[in-house]
Amino acid sequence: MSSDVTEPKWSLRLPADCSIAAIRSVYDLIREAFGRQDRLEIDCSSVDKADVTSIQLLLSTARTGEAQGRPVVLTSFSQSLRNTLRRAGFASDAMIDQHFPQKKDGT
Repeated sequence: MSSDVTEPKWSLRLPADCSIAAIRSVYDLIREAFGRQDRLEIDCSSVDKADVTSIQLLLSTARTGEAQGRPVVLTSFSQSLRNTLRRAGFASDAMIDQHFPQKKDGT
């Protein structure tokens, strides 16, 4: 007999604007979600505007979660966010995967 136990998670959808002009509100959303004890899943599908500040914030969030033993998983990178990652120096999908834990295709 198997038990289907799922890890509690808290989901957060990033807003369309994740540029420096809006980064404070994005930071506040992540900080509030990070205050919970659950795994944090961040949906990146709505991001239309991003810059290096959003990349720094997401990387810091992932690293902080890792250091605290609390998984942070990013889902559904928008094309705009992928383009910003490449401009920030993450040249390949493998490099992005290495630095940003992602959930892909339901896994």
